[in-house]
Amino acid sequence: MFKGITGMASMMKQAQELQSKMGTFQESLKDVTVTGEAGGGMVKVTANGQQAILNCEIEPSILEAGDQEMLEDLIVSAVNQALDRAKQTAADKMSEMTGGMNLPGLQDAMSNMGIGPQSP
Repeated sequence: MFKGITGMASMMKQAQELQSKMGTFQESLKDVTVTGEAGGGMVKVTANGQQAILNCEIEPSILEAGDQEMLEDLIVSAVNQALDRAKQTAADKMSEMTGGMNLPGLQDAMSNMGIGPQSP
């Protein structure tokens, strides 16, 4: 009977340690930056690992062309690329942190935080 209680206490301690690491991990993603580009680099969008857009650069020649629809499409494309890269980078770092372990519920937790491939 005590063996079961000891095992449960050990699992709880591991869960608390993992929760603490996850908080630290989530904070560290603020310092990770990725860039998405569209139109051959005419539009560049920078995001951090928490999927926040930090910067958007637009080549002046696009503005001079006056093609609003093309510019809008390029911005959307660059933003989506940056966010995809942010998600993948976070998933890669999470995999490094967990040593590639397949922890039960980890994939769901990562999806809830917006890390890694999203479930439809």
